[in-house]
Amino acid sequence: MSLTINNNQAALIALQNLNATEGTLQTTQNDISTGLSVNDAQDNAAVWSIAQGQRADISALDAVTQSLNRATSIADVASTAGQSVSDLLSQLKSTVVSAMDTSLNTSSRTALDNDFKSLLNQIGDVVNNASFDGANILNGSLPNGLQFLANAQGSSTLTLSSENLTVGGGVIAFTSTASVGTATQASALLTLVNASLTNVDSALGSLGSQSNEIAAHTTFIGKLQDVLQTGVGNLVDANMATESAKLQALQVQQQLGVQALSIANQAPDAILSLFK
Repeated sequence: MSLTINNNQAALIALQNLNATEGTLQTTQNDISTGLSVNDAQDNAAVWSIAQGQRADISALDAVTQSLNRATSIADVASTAGQSVSDLLSQLKSTVVSAMDTSLNTSSRTALDNDFKSLLNQIGDVVNNASFDGANILNGSLPNGLQFLANAQGSSTLTLSSENLTVGGGVIAFTSTASVGTATQASALLTLVNASLTNVDSALGSLGSQSNEIAAHTTFIGKLQDVLQTGVGNLVDANMATESAKLQALQVQQQLGVQALSIANQAPDAILSLFK
């Protein structure tokens, strides 16, 4: 190799190698600091695009979970209210049976009738207050029930059916004007009360089945999010053990590159010895 002061080829090569090492070192440091081997589209456009799509689905599944949690809360409130209605109907049945006693005097029958009507009012209060976030599936205000998100695309839903437990609404077979003012009325009413008890228990069973379905799907959505998150990690997460070893190697290369450039820069000094 000829000696020249205008061009120092060795220094240029050493500088190129040092710059390459510095670039790789910076990339490795970024991978370590972010924990990602694919941090943006420049790192790997195809993988980054796939990961972004999966991240969007994971975020959308958060909305699905919120919707299902709301469904669970509405169903829980309705179930609690329905059980209260069933208990009140049991009390009504006891009152009706007592009112069938033909030996009752007027005062006792009036007291039983007042008790009966009080229980009817309580059923109405329970049903009308069985709301969560403005939704009540027991008072007949939502005849088609409610639909909740079931997937990230919003193309699938789960339905929570309504059950009209208002007095005279269908499930409860007698009206709010029912009375046990006479033994005859009480006898006729007993059949309707028994039918209402059966209907309410059936409605609660249906509501319980739907609640279980919602709970199972909520669990599935949570597991699906975990799997998708793991999948994204497999695509873009940096292997920290590998990156640590690479960092140490690059730091050594950096130091050696600096020394090599320093040696190469000293080469032109040898020319001075030729002119002494």
